[in-house]
Amino acid sequence: MPYIKIYIHFVWSTKHRIPYLDTPELRKTVWQHIKDNAKEKEIYIDHINGFEEHCHCLVSLSHDQSIEKIMQLIKGESSYWINKNKLTKEKFQWQNDYFAVSVSESVVDRVRAYIRRQEEHHKKKSFNDEFDEMITKFGFVRHEDL
Repeated sequence: MPYIKIYIHFVWSTKHRIPYLDTPELRKTVWQHIKDNAKEKEIYIDHINGFEEHCHCLVSLSHDQSIEKIMQLIKGESSYWINKNKLTKEKFQWQNDYFAVSVSESVVDRVRAYIRRQEEHHKKKSFNDEFDEMITKFGFVRHEDL
């Protein structure tokens, strides 16, 4: 069995950034479900948190997992589960896009702390501002700029 430790910081939002996840209780329920479901699928979620319209997730990849497959399993199943259990007033959807960036072992604790502090972080900064910063910081090209 190979020994692998590759951390990926995923960030994704709700469709049209609608604040479906509008209470701390709902967010806690959704994050816990995502974590429990991922464990069943042998996806190791180190940390998960977010705010009303987005989710941050620190995942340690296994030797046989791809970024695309992990996102498909996490986002698809959680969206289905939220709707099946009628946890939101309207039909819930995640947007198709997501961020996925590698995380060096030397900064994993900082990323964990950042993910843990999402509630307080977004009292000061909107997700739109955070999104713009991520685009710049990681050198992504916006789809509309292509």
